[in-house]
Amino acid sequence: MTATPRSPALPDHVAVLVVGAGFAGLAVTERVLRDDPAADILVIERAADLGGTWRDNTYPGCACDVPTALYSFSFAPSPDWSHTFARQPEIQRYLRKAAADTGIRDRILTGCELLEASWDDDEARWRVRTTLGELTAQTLVAATGALSTPRLPGVPGIETFRGRVFHSATWDHDYDLTGKRVAVIGTGASAVQFVPEIADRVERLTVYQRTPAWVLPRGDRTLSHLEKRLYRRIPLTQKMVRATVYTFREGYVLAMAKAPRLLPAFQLVAKAHLRRQVPDRALRRKLTPTFTITCKRVLLSNDWLRTLARDDVDLVDSGLVEVTEGGVVDGAGTQTEVDAIVFATGFSPTEPPVAQHLRGRDGQTLAQHWAGSPRAYLGTTIAGFPNLFLMYGPNTNLGHSSIVYMLESQAAYINGALAHLAADGGEAVEVLPAAQARYNERIADQLASTVWNTGGCSSWYLDKEGRNSVMWPTFTFRYRSRTKRFDAENYQTRRAVRASVG
Repeated sequence: MTATPRSPALPDHVAVLVVGAGFAGLAVTERVLRDDPAADILVIERAADLGGTWRDNTYPGCACDVPTALYSFSFAPSPDWSHTFARQPEIQRYLRKAAADTGIRDRILTGCELLEASWDDDEARWRVRTTLGELTAQTLVAATGALSTPRLPGVPGIETFRGRVFHSATWDHDYDLTGKRVAVIGTGASAVQFVPEIADRVERLTVYQRTPAWVLPRGDRTLSHLEKRLYRRIPLTQKMVRATVYTFREGYVLAMAKAPRLLPAFQLVAKAHLRRQVPDRALRRKLTPTFTITCKRVLLSNDWLRTLARDDVDLVDSGLVEVTEGGVVDGAGTQTEVDAIVFATGFSPTEPPVAQHLRGRDGQTLAQHWAGSPRAYLGTTIAGFPNLFLMYGPNTNLGHSSIVYMLESQAAYINGALAHLAADGGEAVEVLPAAQARYNERIADQLASTVWNTGGCSSWYLDKEGRNSVMWPTFTFRYRSRTKRFDAENYQTRRAVRASVG
């Protein structure tokens, strides 16, 4: 691959086109450039800046719930983190710096949204339409992430509401919540962070819960000046901390996937945390899940439960059924007058929006091909979609460690595929349907006994077919081992079949 001059205009053709400039897009671009600094690779980003979910999610209190020692690139260590669990603004600053330091920033074209990409089987390339024009690409990498487009539930009457409505992922900073009556819909990972932050400002807060979640204390602390100085002067110490945290977190898999009998110990900790922060027994009953801990995402917070116990905060556990001009109606038929509604209803990882814009060899979109139940080989390649690589694809999500580790593993695998194409003189690689089927059967077998499948909950890990198409079933080092080498024997490699020459 050879470099082509970059300009504000879109090139006519690029060897590797990466869609999305969050953690995933930066990981794969860095890996390609590490081997070939002159690689013909372009990243298109629909927003005006890089950062992905850490650019978009700016709600009060937004922070990572994975230790920063792991939730960072191995190739871009930073001694400047302020906390063991980083806040959104510094993660965004970190990504900008990492992109600049590695030369990735020069390869990113912002304000360019993917509209459609269709595989041209005759020319063995992707034909891509964007908001800035059209181009072709030999290889397409979809690095749009699983948490890129907010999910808004279809609530009757929402269009009649006279107040302000927004999703936590698109926080309306122009709207002052001070003295307002606010309804929060959802009690997931974002709600537990912003609800305690806004509780002191609003007049009254009503939180609508569909299903309670297990909550554990957040073991966060400020990193000392001594630690930061040590990381700067002796970088090996930071690597040792990263390795220690990684090893400790891998141990969680034993309880989640290998020995569920260990999980009651975690539940005892969560119940003790609940008792300490919520004195009222009736409220505690509302907040106590009936499913096994870790079946759904465990929430980390030191002040969420305490906030729900406040006199000016109401928890409604009958759900939201309707919105009126002046408020919201719960499942018990009670109407509550509010000035603003904040949806904390998450995303749709089993139906990623980008799948609607990718058309494979038979003309079907990836969304049609999946039909609500995503399948891929190593969470990265799909039969029928040559030269397409997914980052954070099906069955790569984790319940215990950092997705950045998985993304770097995928990046190495994709780079291996590109090297295979270059060395073999091929123009297209496509995973064999039989290899993909065998892989997914094996993943399903491994997931069958895990807490995510047997813990008695209904989570976003399960797709329309009831399959767990989200979680990785075992240790992350096993995934890295599988992706360390591009296994060309599970692919067909071919040259383009053109109708004419010249």
